[in-house]
Amino acid sequence: MNKPSPTRAGSSSASRKALPHTAANTAAKPSDTGFAYSRDFFETLVDSALKHAKKLGATDAGAEVSEGCGLSVSVRNGELENVERNRDKSLGVTVYVGHRRGNASTSDFSQAAIAQTVQAAFDIARFTAEDPFASLPDAKDIAPVAERKRNLDLFFPWAVTSEQAAQLALQCEAAALKVDKRITNSEGAAVSAQQSHFFSAHTRGFRGGYASSRHSMSVSPIAGKGDDMQRDAWYSSMRHPDAMAAPEVIGRYAAERALSRLKARKIATIECPVLFESPLAAGLLGAFVQAVSGGALYRKSSFLLDSLGKVVLPKHIDIHEDPFVLRGKGSSPFDDEGVRVQARQVVEAGRVQGYFLSSYSARKLGMQTTGNSGGSHNLTFTSRLTKASDDLDAMLQKLGTGLFVTELMGQGTNYVTGDYSRGASGFWVEKGHIAYPVHEITIAGNMKSMLKGIEAIGADTYNYGAKTVGSILVNRMKVAGS
Repeated sequence: MNKPSPTRAGSSSASRKALPHTAANTAAKPSDTGFAYSRDFFETLVDSALKHAKKLGATDAGAEVSEGCGLSVSVRNGELENVERNRDKSLGVTVYVGHRRGNASTSDFSQAAIAQTVQAAFDIARFTAEDPFASLPDAKDIAPVAERKRNLDLFFPWAVTSEQAAQLALQCEAAALKVDKRITNSEGAAVSAQQSHFFSAHTRGFRGGYASSRHSMSVSPIAGKGDDMQRDAWYSSMRHPDAMAAPEVIGRYAAERALSRLKARKIATIECPVLFESPLAAGLLGAFVQAVSGGALYRKSSFLLDSLGKVVLPKHIDIHEDPFVLRGKGSSPFDDEGVRVQARQVVEAGRVQGYFLSSYSARKLGMQTTGNSGGSHNLTFTSRLTKASDDLDAMLQKLGTGLFVTELMGQGTNYVTGDYSRGASGFWVEKGHIAYPVHEITIAGNMKSMLKGIEAIGADTYNYGAKTVGSILVNRMKVAGS
């Protein structure tokens, strides 16, 4: 039994017809982008909010205004199921009275509503307990004007109509259904086109904002009948619609995944090496990020407390962060506080070189902000041992005999202790080859030993949001079966 490689469906180089779209830059007029409000209007709103906060007696203040709009279409079994258009807007205000902080927000852009929102934030701040670490970022940490204007190619509005989106979704589902007569049903296919823009400013000198887009296509076919029914899914998500995989490729691959799970078995409880498929491997990277993020660290709710400068991964492992990847899903010229961001080594040769800190969490820890208010930027998780030829088949050979996991269920990570336990399904592998699909199992371990037990990372890289990683081989885990 051969397990299809996910990189085929995720590839942006798949042969395809261009999808209808309209490219625009961040200076485009509202009429060109589908937005109802202009950047100039947003700046006026923010300036009005900050001015009113100062008039009330605020020590400092910040405001952010945003707008998002989009189209979502879903189909099921060849029929249109849902068409939804969304348009959201919000103004958020943060007011500081000394070291007391208050927040309020509104979706009403009238001057009266703005004044009421600022007043509400101010009143909250007046009666909130003082926090010596609560304040805007230090002026020295604010992103310089030139960096704030860096164009990272994040905005590609997609002028797709509901009819066109429905047709793409139908093509995707039809491609899945025709792969094999054992594809008996579908949980549907969907196409989504989303875009947004924002502007924020605060009284420490920051002003900035930009537009971005995110488009996706997905399908979830069902294989088999009766007691032997299996479902799986696949999707493609990109900032530019033309970079998404073709609907036929997504549908075919989703069907192949569902078919490969038929006649799944239970296995006996065992300890063995475990290979995480690349989309799931991003979750291991996410667990590491959570454990070395400021909130978990200052609350002492992390299994990696005081890990800065210490080896927590094998010496062949590196983790790199780069906020400046063109079209990257985690790209930004500054963080959510307007603080400068930079490319850096988070882990070098297994040793932690830096945490993920906002201004507040940095102060709590007696450290400097890392420009990660709002989360991590584009991360790559790599091994110095990886070769270009280390595709999925090569990783199965490295696994030898053990478990290849393709689906995880539940939220089974205790970030305080590192204990890890998840429901799972996938494939039993013998001598480097898939023997049969397995289900109804649980895999367990401890994140500390799992991270140190990473033996290899594949070249079958997959981008999951702001994280890019290949399949990951962990040397040993407990597998609970029948």
